[in-house]
Amino acid sequence: MSVTIKHIAQRAGVSHPTVSRALRGDPIVAAETAARIQRIAADLGYVPSATARSLKTSRSHVIGVIVNRISDPFYSEVLDGIQDALYSAHYSLFLASTDHDLAREKAVVRAMLERRIDGLIVCSLFVTPPYRSELGASGAPLVVVHNRSRDPNADAIYHDDYAGSRQMTRHLIDLGHERLAFIGSARAGVESEDRLAGFRDEINAAGLTAPPERIVQAANGELASGSAAVESLLRLSHRPTALVCFSDMLAIGAIRRLQQAGYAVPADCSVVGFDDIVLAKFVNPPLTTFNQPKYALGQQAAQMMLRLLSAKQRKENGDQQNRITLRGEILVRASSAPPPAE
Repeated sequence: MSVTIKHIAQRAGVSHPTVSRALRGDPIVAAETAARIQRIAADLGYVPSATARSLKTSRSHVIGVIVNRISDPFYSEVLDGIQDALYSAHYSLFLASTDHDLAREKAVVRAMLERRIDGLIVCSLFVTPPYRSELGASGAPLVVVHNRSRDPNADAIYHDDYAGSRQMTRHLIDLGHERLAFIGSARAGVESEDRLAGFRDEINAAGLTAPPERIVQAANGELASGSAAVESLLRLSHRPTALVCFSDMLAIGAIRRLQQAGYAVPADCSVVGFDDIVLAKFVNPPLTTFNQPKYALGQQAAQMMLRLLSAKQRKENGDQQNRITLRGEILVRASSAPPPAE
């Protein structure tokens, strides 16, 4: 049987309101009495009811977080940043994944709102105006990390994917590559579009070309899709000497398929990724990639959420827009080298 305030009040010989005040540190209760009540509560193993507290304060101190896939190594680091920032502010997470399923996504959001989350952080989904309107009706603040839709968001955290992709492409061009290919992700929306735009613009700035047959869209961001995307490139009469991949997962899959086909990386073909997931430094060869500040993305998203909640509590104007764009850095490892001599 769980211990209640009634049990503590009976043991201490005081009223229920006195126990409640003592447990929340109300100075109206004498210090000696409060200390005695708190000792009794500890002895009895009393655990405050979060539900009861939220009904009184209109706060659950729970933030909902939605990702495409919990197993995605990129977002595991983003989640670390979110969790650490929220934990220090005494908030908990309600975490769920949607796997690109719109019906599931709506059900997850509904379940979170029914459980009275204080706010929602959405990572790498297509957040559109109707989506925001539906959430806005609940009164819960929304912060977006990497919105895959072109629709602007009032409160959002982004990484400068365009600039990062240009740097990755420039690295390969500086090594001497002229036949470069790009492997994108059909499910990544604006993220893949921005990285492709950076690739194309850097190619054009160097006076090179990237014909359509060297632009491949993988079905998704999984390893197997990276392997499959390489197939059409291997059939070209003028095979590319370097691959710029939307993500590390696609790059690792591409390396695997190239090696199975008898090509050495990077001697025959250089491969670079994007994100710097944990696996990137452990594959053979270690992957040249672009290190997004993943932990900082999550930390900034959580801090933005806490600011929104604080402003809401103080009834400040909630129309001020917050859009933060972070920049990472290129990490050169062993998967990129000058092109083979012809």
